[in-house]
Amino acid sequence: MSPSRHGLLLVDKPAGPTSHEIVKTARRALSERRIGHTGTLDPAATGLLVLCVGAATRLQQYMLGWRKTYVGEIRLGFATTTYDTEGEMIGEPAPVPALDAGRLAALEARFSGELLQVPPAYSAKKVAGRKAYDMARAGEQVQLEPTAVTIYELTLTLAHLDRLAFRVVCSSGTYVRSLAHDLGQLLGCGGHLAMLRRTTIGPWDIADAVTAEALANRPEPLSERAWLDLAAVTLPFSDVTLNPTALAHFTHGQEIAIREADGDFVPGQPIGIRARNRILVGVGTVVAYSPRARMLNVAPHIVLAEVEAARQSC
Repeated sequence: MSPSRHGLLLVDKPAGPTSHEIVKTARRALSERRIGHTGTLDPAATGLLVLCVGAATRLQQYMLGWRKTYVGEIRLGFATTTYDTEGEMIGEPAPVPALDAGRLAALEARFSGELLQVPPAYSAKKVAGRKAYDMARAGEQVQLEPTAVTIYELTLTLAHLDRLAFRVVCSSGTYVRSLAHDLGQLLGCGGHLAMLRRTTIGPWDIADAVTAEALANRPEPLSERAWLDLAAVTLPFSDVTLNPTALAHFTHGQEIAIREADGDFVPGQPIGIRARNRILVGVGTVVAYSPRARMLNVAPHIVLAEVEAARQSC
């Protein structure tokens, strides 16, 4: 793969390495320093990492809008300091109540929808500029504010007397570890995350990802399913295609007016900008939209690198 290419790379992270270590592997394999990910997985977790490569690193902030799907197991009977298997047991083990279909359905309902969730003390959340896990490891008291998250779907299945298998579709920023901990607290027996695997991020599926081992062996070429160039990148909001004249104005930092625009455009919200060859050349901000006149005004926010070729190929 040429280091001049820009886009997204889907990687299946194994248990053990950190997400940043997977990024370092990708940098070596692709000879490209500009690589970042769109959502951390804990070292013990496995599954999908979406890496932004080259100019696409400027899109990382927008990728956080995608929903994520996880599968895994919650072990009941005791909580841990980290809310997963990496931490120490809190207190003594407690008996697990009987969990029939009705009780599981009630738990699914209780932890679905919009929730206020307190992140784990052992997390990368910052308190007064310091990461919470650094404070927790130093034995300091960590008080994190609850954050609003959304659980779109939650399915619980009794896998063993003390284990619940789950599948959850949630908003970015959701801590599945906190979900496991809170569920155990509600049952009165404690609980923690025993296993976690991320299977989807937005439209991307783990089945299309390259393994971290294969990536380390520097595959050439990468699978078309694992590598997405700027024509194949999708964003969690609407996009518009510009003619060459409008595209030139946009890439030179000028506000543009688009006639005959149809869509749910809201002032202040982002909008993707594409050339006629479907290459994503940037992200704008909706300035104004008149549905009646079908007139859309967009101001440039991000112009991706190497858009000159996109303009010339229109």
